[in-house]
Amino acid sequence: MRLCGSRLLAWWLLACAASCTQTALAHEFKLDAVINAFVKIEPGEAQFVVRAPLYLFKSVRFPVNNVEIDVDKSAPALERALAAIQQDITLFENGRPLVASHATGRLSLPSDRSFESYEQASRHVAEPLERGTSIYIDQGYVDARFTYPIGSPGSEFSIRTTAGRELGDYLKLALRYMPSGEDGRAMVVTSSAGTVALNPTWARAASGFIGIGIAHILTGYDHLLFLLCLVIPLRGWRQILTVITVFTVAHSFTLLGSAFNLAPSGTWFPPFVETAIAASIVYMALENIMGVNLKRRVLITGLFGLVHGFGFSYGLQENFQFAGTHLLVSLFAFNVGIEIGQILVLAVMLPALAVVRRYVLPRRVGMIILSAIVADTGWHWMIDRADVLWKTPWPRPSAAGLAVLAFWIIGILLAAGGLSAIAKRLRSTPGDGLPSPQRTSAE
Repeated sequence: MRLCGSRLLAWWLLACAASCTQTALAHEFKLDAVINAFVKIEPGEAQFVVRAPLYLFKSVRFPVNNVEIDVDKSAPALERALAAIQQDITLFENGRPLVASHATGRLSLPSDRSFESYEQASRHVAEPLERGTSIYIDQGYVDARFTYPIGSPGSEFSIRTTAGRELGDYLKLALRYMPSGEDGRAMVVTSSAGTVALNPTWARAASGFIGIGIAHILTGYDHLLFLLCLVIPLRGWRQILTVITVFTVAHSFTLLGSAFNLAPSGTWFPPFVETAIAASIVYMALENIMGVNLKRRVLITGLFGLVHGFGFSYGLQENFQFAGTHLLVSLFAFNVGIEIGQILVLAVMLPALAVVRRYVLPRRVGMIILSAIVADTGWHWMIDRADVLWKTPWPRPSAAGLAVLAFWIIGILLAAGGLSAIAKRLRSTPGDGLPSPQRTSAE
């Protein structure tokens, strides 16, 4: 029995050690999963210079000698690697896939730093690797340069990568696009992004960012819960339209400011915004339970809308690289997409809420129960996000930081003044099912 127990314990320890080793290797693998590349557009041709990690070419099978690649016999395997790159990464001109007229490549050591600029990388690929160079298996790079004939430098170019699909978004193509006669732009593309335009037309940029805006609001569950809290106690289209319009104007204000880099910077700000968004859900839900005053709701909705605008801006900043030269068009289109998504959500949410209030949870008790459920969810989010915020270092005061803070304080005060005037006008306007200044009941 003791011998059997000792063997089981030994096997268990070995399994744990193997699991830890695999986890560490997998983590290290993901951190290094980057393909670096340049796309340079010249009259009559496009140059594509790329560096891919050796471990991505498992099917190529470079010749090995013990634990090293046999560099002197690797020419056939290198040709197969170049073919694999062309198969996995495709350049398009006006939607037509380009075919390389010339390709060259070489192996490089993991310590090589030639891909810090296009000129260095291009020269490096043209230089032969010294015979006898020691490159360990799955370490180092395959560097390549491809030349593609093109019709015109003014065409619309795009790129698609399917390399390492099993890695998903962990494998990134870090690309520097260098159009003829224009400044270069940096982009990060993954296999899940599909075909990405390098220099999109304004129409393509607009349609793409409208879709991104719609997807952002439909997958932003905290924003959706906040919308639900806003409309739970309201009655009549005028009340709903007023509150939603105030929310829209407010979050558009901070979204525009963030797009022009006027938002506070630092690692503390994103978790602060996420915590404040969760707190806005909790507050609105508790206000629904305690009783709603329309004037106060309009004012608080506007202030919280400013916070949600910062949250929306993160979805924009992540995708701004795909705007090309159409930054303003993409910004406006993203905001339009947010509003379209918001309308779609309300088109489903309001009828469903009406059915629930009429047949499932009628009268004021239904509003209280729904708001309590939402408050509980928002509370857990707020605690979790506040824990992240607490562990994040806060910035030291600086002149630039104080200037940004003063800008937003003035903006918030102006917005609060405008919202207060709107609320007073609503209170003084009779009829149309508006509530009294005291409370909006759920009756």
